[in-house]
Amino acid sequence: MKTFTFIIAIATIIVGLSACEQVTEVIQSSTKDQSNEITIGVVLPLTGHLADAGKLMKQGYDLALDEVNTAQLANAQLKFIYEDSTTTPEGAVEDFNKLIHQDGVSVIIGPATSSATAAAFPVARDNQIVAISSTSGARGLGAISDYVFRVPLTTDVVTPIGFNATHAKLGYQRVATLYDKKDVFSSDREDALQQAFTEYNIEALTPETFQSGDTDFSEQLTRIKEGNPDVVFVSALPPEKPGILIQARELGISVPIIITSLTDVEVQAAGDAAEGAITFIGWLPTDDTPGNQAFVQKYTDTFGMEPNAFATASYTTVYILAEAIKNANATDATAIRDALANIKDFDTVFGKFSFNADGDAVYEPKVLIVQDGTLQPFE
Repeated sequence: MKTFTFIIAIATIIVGLSACEQVTEVIQSSTKDQSNEITIGVVLPLTGHLADAGKLMKQGYDLALDEVNTAQLANAQLKFIYEDSTTTPEGAVEDFNKLIHQDGVSVIIGPATSSATAAAFPVARDNQIVAISSTSGARGLGAISDYVFRVPLTTDVVTPIGFNATHAKLGYQRVATLYDKKDVFSSDREDALQQAFTEYNIEALTPETFQSGDTDFSEQLTRIKEGNPDVVFVSALPPEKPGILIQARELGISVPIIITSLTDVEVQAAGDAAEGAITFIGWLPTDDTPGNQAFVQKYTDTFGMEPNAFATASYTTVYILAEAIKNANATDATAIRDALANIKDFDTVFGKFSFNADGDAVYEPKVLIVQDGTLQPFE
């Protein structure tokens, strides 16, 4: 009996050790899987004034996330935590703090607007986490920190190129401007335009202003019409652009309207009133850039519509970030920051993409005009 008991004890120990080894293997496997995943915060407007644009942006993020993870382009699985900024700077700051201090992320994509970015980027700076905005284009925001980056072309890049191209062809000498005084990007573009007017000795009428959420622009547009300008420059966010175009044409303003970042969505909303409108932007669905036609087709098949510039910028941002994470071969903020700063001539649907010393985008901008209801090159 003693011998039998001893044998049973030895067998029990062996089985126990085997079970421990199996548990250890499971734990190690689980740890390995977790270490190969990086959680990224995404801050965008899903409610509020820019909710429609935010939903299109989310579609671009979702499509790219699926593609990047399926192809393992980042050498890690990316996981997104979406937060709604409610289209306010305060909401974006709250989201940044929540993602950093509760969720422990080292990277945040967003915010969307320049107003929200100006408020939230300092939070990224103070906590030394990476933030990369897909759509904020006002000047100077990239210089807030070496941890922050932006994918859209900024006003100091786009405005002079667009101004030079349109002035050379249209030869305007008397101009009017209308801009959103509450929006950082619109106000910044107005400042950039005024600088160009001064440099070229162009007569500018007294600027007209409105603010986000306004729907009646008749008083401002009536004064503009009475001023008899050669062209009208409009700086506005997506919800206001169709209404401004429609009301301008209804009031009999027939001169060219040069308007910020016009997309097919706003063109369709404005209808015939958008015809002849000119915009400065960095992308067209018809561009023959790496992967662009495949992206447009897949986005259209997935969501039942062509992508606009906001969805495309979101999609591109995920690919740029995935490239940086792969090159960093790490998931900490400092390594990803350094890898982003070293992005040079990376193939995207925008063409060759790089970041400059301030973390702002470098690629080829475009000047477009609405002809026959679609955006086409301004030639």
